[in-house]
Amino acid sequence: MKKRIYIVCITVLIGCNLYTQNILSKEEAIQLTLENNYGVKIAYNNVEVAENNKSVLNSGYLPTLTGNAGATFNKDDISAEFSNGESTSLNGAESSRYNAGLNLNYTLFDGLGRYYDFKRLKEEYNLSELQARETIENTILQLLTVYYDVARRAENLKSLEETLEISYDRLVRSEYQFQYGQNTKLDVLNAQVDINNDSINVITSKQNVINSKRDLNVVTGNSVKREFAVDTSVTFLMQLNKEELLEKVLNNNVTIIQNEKNFAINDFTVKANKSGYLPIVGLTGSYGWNENNNNAASFVAVSTNTGLSAGVNFSWNLFDGGSTITRVKNAKINLENLKLQKAQLRLDVERNFNNAWDDYQNRLKIYRVQEENIRTAINNFNRTQEKFKLGQVTSIEFRQAQLNLLNTELSRNQAKYDAKLAEIVVLQISGELLNVKF
Repeated sequence: MKKRIYIVCITVLIGCNLYTQNILSKEEAIQLTLENNYGVKIAYNNVEVAENNKSVLNSGYLPTLTGNAGATFNKDDISAEFSNGESTSLNGAESSRYNAGLNLNYTLFDGLGRYYDFKRLKEEYNLSELQARETIENTILQLLTVYYDVARRAENLKSLEETLEISYDRLVRSEYQFQYGQNTKLDVLNAQVDINNDSINVITSKQNVINSKRDLNVVTGNSVKREFAVDTSVTFLMQLNKEELLEKVLNNNVTIIQNEKNFAINDFTVKANKSGYLPIVGLTGSYGWNENNNNAASFVAVSTNTGLSAGVNFSWNLFDGGSTITRVKNAKINLENLKLQKAQLRLDVERNFNNAWDDYQNRLKIYRVQEENIRTAINNFNRTQEKFKLGQVTSIEFRQAQLNLLNTELSRNQAKYDAKLAEIVVLQISGELLNVKF
């Protein structure tokens, strides 16, 4: 039995040593996520598309140039009578025509429609960057949630393994006491039952750790190819100030800023739609080449001409059935809706921040209470263990103290990571999530 306990301890020590050598830090996990997470990659691609759209190549400010060319061939039977009374007849008379040209079109003025469309595209690019930032914030929140879940389960596993080790020691003592007539076989059997239960808990906990690590690797885009452990240390940002963070919420919250960008986009849409009230002025130009190879019945056998042409065109849609008026009215209504949404959004975000802040403070208090409970539970277990060794308490009382310590440790672990995640939510709402180190 001593050999068995020795093997368990050596296995635990080796496992801890391996974990120490393969720690996946929070910083490394975040970096891998930003590089390999598929949702983040899609967000980056959407930003690139928006960047292409805001280019001058998509602005309507550049002219259009088209080229065209053609050729025709005729083979005819011709009967012709001339004014002098002569006549002729041609069978299979051949003729051909060739042409090529370049056409240039440029809009000088379109009622400022393209001007505001160009500004709208720039704001849409800014909006896409904010959407990418929101995706990154949500992904990092997801990553840290899973990361701290792995850490919590790993600490729970450590506590369960320590409990199992204590149960093995208790079994050894119970067997010795039974051999020397100090207790009954029932104490030995109870110790064996408790070992079996503790072993099942360890096995289940190990599988939970493995499953959580797989979840973590999914968030990182399956980029962690090695066996790894996570950092279970947690540092709270105690210097956080509620008033300062609330001010940052109203200025830096990504949802509020997106609403402001949508407002600017719709404002430019209103102005672009008003361009339908104004005329359009454009320039046209062309260069052409034509060659005609006529049949024998024609007065001219071959003719070739080349030339340039240019012009100005002017158009004014004086009345389009009311569609422009309708578009402008609807765009103004959408703009008004965005104003109302902004006011409602600020209320919602401020409420969410206050709720998140209070939740964070409460969870910190719970964590501190659990730390006190740990010290009490350890003290109680140590005293009970000494009395158990002296035979002053029963195995049932010892087991109860052991379970109390285990449950307190599990509750402390839960409270620690719940408080940290509550802190991360506060940082996300205030727009500071990407500005701090974990």
